[in-house]
Amino acid sequence: MSPINAIAQSLTLANGAVLPNRLVKAAMTEGLADVHNRPSARLETLYRRWSLGGCGVLLTGNVQIDRNHLEQAGNVVIDRRLDAEALERFKSWAKACKVGGNQVWMQLSHGGRQTPKAINPTPKAPSAIGLALPGDRFGVPVPLTEAEIIDLIERFAVASETAEAAGFDGVQIHGAHGYLISEFLSPLVNQRTDQWGGDLAGRARFLLETVAKVRARVSPGFVVSVKLNSADFQKGGFDFEDSQIVAGWLDEAGVDVIEVSGGTYEQPKLLGLEGLEPVFEANVRQSTRARESYFARFAPEIRAKLKRASLMVTGGFRTAEGMNDALTGDAIDLIGLGRPLCVDPDAAGKLLKGEILALKAWEGVLRVGPGIFSPTSSLPLIRAVNGFATQGWFYEQIVRLGEGKDADPKMGVLGAFIRNQSREAKTLKALVRVE
Repeated sequence: MSPINAIAQSLTLANGAVLPNRLVKAAMTEGLADVHNRPSARLETLYRRWSLGGCGVLLTGNVQIDRNHLEQAGNVVIDRRLDAEALERFKSWAKACKVGGNQVWMQLSHGGRQTPKAINPTPKAPSAIGLALPGDRFGVPVPLTEAEIIDLIERFAVASETAEAAGFDGVQIHGAHGYLISEFLSPLVNQRTDQWGGDLAGRARFLLETVAKVRARVSPGFVVSVKLNSADFQKGGFDFEDSQIVAGWLDEAGVDVIEVSGGTYEQPKLLGLEGLEPVFEANVRQSTRARESYFARFAPEIRAKLKRASLMVTGGFRTAEGMNDALTGDAIDLIGLGRPLCVDPDAAGKLLKGEILALKAWEGVLRVGPGIFSPTSSLPLIRAVNGFATQGWFYEQIVRLGEGKDADPKMGVLGAFIRNQSREAKTLKALVRVE
C-alpha cells in the first residue's frame, strides 16, 4: 500500500464486505429523531449530505435498544419489532445514507447509568454505582436482574435484524464511552458477584453473548462491529491490558471491525477533555513514533491480538499525512472522522482527491471567552464548560446540515451551547412516552 494514497485504497473485510476507501464518518449523536424516536426527514437530509461527502462508510449516531435509556431525547430507538410504517422510515433513512455509493452501519447502544435523570431518574446498570459528577443530571442506577440482561441481549439482536431488513450494511455494538456495555466491562462500575461480573470473563460476558446472538441472527455478509475502549483512564477501571484481551475474544467471536476509543462521561478522553479527576494513563508500550491521533498509540498492541477483525481508530486525525501514516505504520485499517465533518461534510472527498491536505482543528480555536474563561483556564469547571459548550457548537452545526443549510463556522460558542440546551429541553418535552 502506497503511503501517499493509503486512505483511498479499498478494504475487503473478513466477511467479504468491500469498503470503497479507508475513511469512516464516525458515530456522532444527532438528536434529530421525531417525537416517536423514529428517523426523521432531517436525519435523511443530514445523512444524504454526509453520504455525498466521500467517506467509504457512514456510522450512525446512537440508535438505542431501550427507549427508557436514551443518552438524549432525540435518539432513534429500536426496542421492539417494528410495524410496517416504522420499518419504511428506517428503509428511507438507509437509502438516503447510501446515495454516494458508501456503506452505512447502524450504531446500537444503551445509555445505562449515563441516561439523564430527565429521561429516567432510576436507570438500569450492572450495579448501583452512580456517576461521580457534580450537579443533579444523573440518577442513582438500579442493578439489572439476570432476566433483564437476557432481554437486553435479545433487543440488540432484534435491532440488528431490523437494521439489515431496512437496508443497512452493518451494525456497531457500542461497548465504549461509559454506556451500558462499557459499564459491564468496568470493575469500578460492575460490582456484581454473579456470572455477569467478577473477573474479566464475567464482566465481558454481556458483550460477548450480545455479539454471538447478533452474529447468529444476521447474514454472513452483514458487518458486525464493536466500539471498545482502549481504557477508561480511571484508576481501577477497565484498562489497556483488559482491552487487549477483550479485543482478542471479539476477534474469535467473528467481529468484523473493532473501533478503538476511550473514556467515559467522568473521564471524557474521547472529546480530548479533562475530567474532574486526574487521568489514569494506560500502560502502553513507549514508541518514538509521533502519532497524530491519541488513540492510535494503542493500535499496535491491539493489532497483535487480531487474526480476523479489521481495526479502526477515531479521534484527532486532521492531516492526510497523519492518516496515511497510521494506516501504513500502525496497521490501522480504517480512520474515523467526526467533528470536522460537522463543519465541512465534503472534507473526506477533498482529502481523497488531494484537494486539501489537512482538516481544520476547530476544537483548538473554539472557546467561551478569553483568559480565565478559555479552555486553558486554571479552573477545572471553566475548562469543562468550554468542552461541553464546544460540543454544543458541533451539535448545532449538525442541526443546520439536517435542515438543508450549510454549517456556520462563525457561530458563537456560548450562544450555540445555549441554543443546543434549549433545543434538547424542547425535544424532551415533546417526546412521546411509550411504556
